[in-house]
Order: sequence, then C-alpha cells, then structure tokens
Amino acid sequence: MAEAISPMDIDEDDAVQVNNNNNNLTTLKPNKGKNVLVDTKATPWVEKYRPQSLADVAAHRDIVDTIDRLTSENRLPHLLLYGPPGTGKTSTILAVARKLYGAHYHNMILELNASDDRGIDVVRQQIQDFASTQSFSFGAKASVKLVLLDEADAMTKDAQFALRRVIEKYTKNTRFALICNNVNKIIPALQSRCTRFRFAPLDPIHVTDRLKHVIKAEGLDVSESGLAAFVRLSNGDMRKALNILQSTHMASSQITEEAVYLCTGNPLPKDIEQISYWLLNESFADSFKRISDMKTTKGLALVDIAREVTMFVFKIKMPSGVRVQLINDLADIEYRLSFGCNDKLQLGSLIATFTRARSALVAAAK
Repeated sequence: MAEAISPMDIDEDDAVQVNNNNNNLTTLKPNKGKNVLVDTKATPWVEKYRPQSLADVAAHRDIVDTIDRLTSENRLPHLLLYGPPGTGKTSTILAVARKLYGAHYHNMILELNASDDRGIDVVRQQIQDFASTQSFSFGAKASVKLVLLDEADAMTKDAQFALRRVIEKYTKNTRFALICNNVNKIIPALQSRCTRFRFAPLDPIHVTDRLKHVIKAEGLDVSESGLAAFVRLSNGDMRKALNILQSTHMASSQITEEAVYLCTGNPLPKDIEQISYWLLNESFADSFKRISDMKTTKGLALVDIAREVTMFVFKIKMPSGVRVQLINDLADIEYRLSFGCNDKLQLGSLIATFTRARSALVAAAK
C-alpha cells in the first residue's frame, strides 16, 4: 500500500503524473523507491496556482519585465522587494529562480523566512556557508546562486549589519533578494546595496482576472456578486482572495455574495447600510439597542462594523470638514478596539461620534 505523506514534504520536480482512477491523486517516486500518493485536493490554492514563470505573474508588469530583462542579460542585481502582503513579491523571485536554474532550482537557492531565522547566527552560519561554497555553471546561464530572505524586516539590526558585510564579500557568485512589508525597518546600508521595487496592492481588474482563472480551473459556481465580494474583501491581496475563495467553496457549493460574507464573518453591505441609517437617524438608545442586537444575532465584531462604516462614510455627501473629523474619530475607535477596549463603551463612542456629525451637518445646512 502506498505511503501517504504531506505535499510539503515532496520536491515538486520529482512528481510524475499517472493515469489513475482518482484524478486527484499524483504518484511520486522519491529516492527511497517507494511510490507515494498525494491528494492534490488538499493543496492550498495559494500554492497550487502560484505563478510558475514571470509571464504568469498577474500584475506589476513594469517591475516584472524589468527583472526579466536583467535576468536574461545576466545583470541581475541584489533585490529589495517591498509592499503589502499578497502582491506577488515571493512569486516573482521564485519565478526568477526557475528561469535561472531550471531543474537545478532547489540546489541553487537558499530560502529563509527571516521572521523565524532572524538572528545574527543565521547570517554567520547558514547564509555565509551557502554563499561561500562554489557554484555550478549551467552552460550559458549565470552561475550565481540566490539567497532569498522573506520577511527581512523581522531581522534584528545586528543581523542586518552582518548581512551587509556578507553581501559585499560574496557578491561575485551570489545574489541576495530581500522581501519585506515595511521597508523602513531595513537599515539604509542594506537598502543602498539593493535595487528596490515597490509592489503596490493589486488592481481589482488583476484580482478579478486571476480569480476567474481559478474558478474556471476548479469548475466552481460563483455569481457575479460573489466574485465582486472576493475582490472587495481582498483589498488588493491576491493571497487573501484565494484563501477566501477556497474556504467559501468548502463551506458552500454555490458561492454567492451572502455566502462569502457569512464564511468570512464580515458584515454584509446591506447590514452596514442599515447600521449607518440608524447612526444617522435614530436616537442614541435606539441605535445602541439595534446595533447590539444585530451584533449578537449575526455574530459581528464591532471592529469590522467600524471599519466598514468608515468606508461607507466616503459614499455619503457631506462637507469635507465634517467627513474628515468623522473619519478621524472612527479611526480612533478602531485603534482602541485593537487594544481590546470594552465593546459596549466603544459602541457608545461610535454612536456619539455620529451624533456629533449629525449636529454638524444640521448646523452646516442652516
């Protein structure tokens, strides 16, 4: 009987597809000679549909084309890719590695997650040992190795200063790619040694196109409103969009807007409209009771309500001064909620904020 193991334990280059009664099983032949069956249905779609080449990267074509050209001309510099999560930073670097090394991909890169391996010992041991070894040559292709440091902004300052020296010493045969969310946490000495590229949140059109590709490949039943809900909730994060799509598919065979919001626990747009109406028109006591009842009935978090109401404020016609003050007050409420402040107190603050805004609107109308 075949031994079942996790797909994460398997080098994808060793996989061999076979005809099988179960189309979701892949037979692999590891070095020990055993046939291994892996259920590809269990693979997260984030990894299953990760771009395999630079041409497959969904967005940031100007950045990707620049890196592609530098790679083709054997002029790849040290790279610093920064920006919000789920915008294609890691996928771009892995696609570069596949282009450079092909089947030798895993032997020629050192991939570390700096949030785990963040100390100076990692730089002095793992990274320096890898960079100092002799690299192989693949015909006309570049023989430089690649060190990939994901979440580099989590590295300690001492580790970053040590890495600066390693980059200088081994730049002839090794390229370093640093990936982070917050570039301000990378010391200037490292930033100056890298070519920086900023990956902005993905445009809705790019998220929509990629989701349509996955929906078609998986044969899903997704309504137009459901697709729009994925795009809206992702906020330009492709990883988040795919995770929500997969989790919603597991919970519901027919994916609608309501199914998406119920699966993620986010308030439905119609609920936010109703809450906003109460905040702008009802008395303090009535608003407090109705919003509390809706929170309990639908299992909503006040921080999500505050965030969605803030977005709704942008759609309401009001004087700019009133809008700015209202948004600032709502941001303060979100900040306090993030530190675990009492929900009832913050709900009262939310209603009071809209009461003041309502008074300001009446005064402006006069």
